[in-house]
Formats: sequence, structure tokens, C-alpha cells
Amino acid sequence: MKPNDLPLARPAVPPDTPAARNAPAASAATDAAWRELHTAASAPYRGVGRFAWHFARGKLGRDPVFRGLLERGDLGRGARVVDLGCGQGLMASLLQACADLAAAGRWPHAWPAPPAAEAYHGIELMPRDCERARAATATLALAPTFECIDMRQAVLPPCELVVILDSLHYIDHAAQQALLTRVRDALLQGRPERPRRLVLRIGDAAAKRGFAASQWVDRAVTLVRGHRVPPTWGRPLAAWVALLGELGFTVHSVPMSQGTPFANVLLVADVVGVA
Repeated sequence: MKPNDLPLARPAVPPDTPAARNAPAASAATDAAWRELHTAASAPYRGVGRFAWHFARGKLGRDPVFRGLLERGDLGRGARVVDLGCGQGLMASLLQACADLAAAGRWPHAWPAPPAAEAYHGIELMPRDCERARAATATLALAPTFECIDMRQAVLPPCELVVILDSLHYIDHAAQQALLTRVRDALLQGRPERPRRLVLRIGDAAAKRGFAASQWVDRAVTLVRGHRVPPTWGRPLAAWVALLGELGFTVHSVPMSQGTPFANVLLVADVVGVA
């Protein structure tokens, strides 16, 4: 199968969840819009190397989280974005593709308003991923910045959106709580007139088989990317929700594994208050 022929994933959301009630049904128009976004967000990686290009195409095309974030409006609008564990910067490229599609008047009417991010700062531990991210996104109008540092040590700037996809389980439980506390504090310093939100994807350790399957695939992808495989620390979904609640977040969860053997869940957590 050629990269351009990759099947594009649709986010599968059970019909009785709040997310399903908020997500518009797929249609020919939304499918076409997503194909255009997928192509545009992948394009900057073509000149960075075969691995960067194929990884971007495959990850954006097959992982339902990216399209789902747009269909449900989880990324808000006009946010300053901090992306922890950003990898090669796919979220920055997707945000730019969204801005370009909206500017061209082709944003689907069935979807919530485009995210229109005001700024993007990615934090990534792996130097090779940072290098690919900077090379691919150097000419984007969004002007994303990347910092190669352990997210436990990074200074988090005031922001309205923090994204953590599949990376929090690489640090131990105490470090998870400490980082989420700093995430909350950075969001509380964001502009209160806008939603201040954490978008966090985790594996539900209570679903033992699915959690084990997702961990196995995660380790395999880590090896393919040329990195060593560190230990991981999971929690049951209820424990994640309880922890976020203790930190002052209001949380709703979106199952992300329907039709797969995995146990991934997206947590959309809003914080209200002042710093």
C-alpha cells in the first residue's frame, strides 16, 4: 500500500457518551475535509526524510484521536498551545492545516469552529524527534517552537490548552501528579475568558488485556523511532479521573479504542478559577 492510499481512521465514539452527542456525523463533506487536512498536515514532512514522511502519514491517518479532536471541538479556539511529548510536531502541522483550510473557506459547516491556535510550543525529550519537528515546521505561519527537554523539568508558560497524548505513562506516579499540578497552574495563568483545557490520552489499566496490547504497540513504535523503551506507569481510568478532580479539573472521558484491541481513553479536562 502506498502512503497516499492509507485508510483514514474515523474516531469511533459510542452513541451514549457526551462526546458522541457533541460530535457531528461523518459525511462526504467531512470525509473530504479530513482527507485534505491529512494531506496538508503530512506534507511538511516529505522533505525531512522517508521516516518522518511515512510516520506522519501513518500516524495522522490511522490514529482516530486527531480527527476526533477537530470533530468534537476539543481543542477550543484561539488558544496558546503547549504540547508535552510532542514527538515530531504533528499537532503543530495539523493546527496550521486547520488554519489554512478555514482561511480558504473550506472548513466543514458540520464541525465546530476551527481551533485557530494563536501559538504552539512543543516539548519533547528525544533530540531526533525535535530535529524532525523543527525542520518540518520551520516555514509554518504558526511559527511553532520546540524545546528538547524532559517534561518534568520544563517551565510551562501560561497557556489555554495543554495536550499530552500517550506520554504521561513514561513517568512515575509521583512525577505524573507533580506535572499535572504544574499543568493546572500554567492553565490557571491563561486567559480566563477562554476555555483552559487539558487534553490527555491515557491507557485504562483496569482493562488489562487492552492496556497490555496498547503498551506492547507503544513499545514497538518507540523502538521503530530509534529510542530505548523506558518503563511505564499506568492507572485505571477511575484513578486518572479522581486525580484530575483533586487538582481542580472537571473531566469527561471519550473512549478511543472501539474496533481495536486497545484500552485508550481521551480525557478532556477543564479548569476553572484564578492563579
